[in-house]
Amino acid sequence: MYTLKKSLGQHFLKDNQVISRIIDALKQDHFDNLLEVGPGGGALTKELIQLAGIHFKAVELDEEKVEWLIKKFPGLKDKIIHRSFLDIDKPFDESFTIIGNFPYNISSQILFKILDWKDSVPVVIGMFQQEVAQRAAAKHGSKVYGVLSALIQAYYEIEYLFDVPPECFNPPPKVMSAVIRLKRRTSALNFRSERDYWVLVKTAFNQRRKTLRNAVKAQFAPDVLQDEIFNKRAEALSIEDFASLTYKMK
Repeated sequence: MYTLKKSLGQHFLKDNQVISRIIDALKQDHFDNLLEVGPGGGALTKELIQLAGIHFKAVELDEEKVEWLIKKFPGLKDKIIHRSFLDIDKPFDESFTIIGNFPYNISSQILFKILDWKDSVPVVIGMFQQEVAQRAAAKHGSKVYGVLSALIQAYYEIEYLFDVPPECFNPPPKVMSAVIRLKRRTSALNFRSERDYWVLVKTAFNQRRKTLRNAVKAQFAPDVLQDEIFNKRAEALSIEDFASLTYKMK
């Protein structure tokens, strides 16, 4: 067998019903290439490698788990990237889907890494700590809507699929988990530039308790700041509102 490493945030999925629901969600979209992030003990992997007609790769940091997976599933030899997901280059030349029970200690970083590859990754099915899943999927007006929400949703439509309780894992985490699906937006968000959008969103939410006028005043001319929208706080603005405001920035 193998050991579970707290330092790597390892909580391995063991519930077959949850695994089936994740696989069903994955099958709703066509893909030719699939990358699994953090296969661990192979609970999802054993189902993924049975999918017909796809090119499969997995990325796993833990050497012990890499050895275990190759021993358990000999067909995985040469298909496992033994590195941290955050450090790898794009694993396929063509577009690819990403799936995984993502390590909770780096889950937000994983989402931002995926944004680097957004033009090659049309779909992501991911298990996250519930709090992160809720933030990623949150709409404006929600208390958990923030930087993560506004940046990810600029490129992906996010669907909150279902919650997963702690007892579905070994060992059980101390938090609830959830599965979400990211699908690349069919129409691009209309901002002046990506950099302007990111700067505006991050600046606005950095002081989210302040009105927009006080939070982002360095980015706009005084006359522009008289617009009523600047009376609102960041969480009240949709991604379309932020995008529109980029055209008025200095």
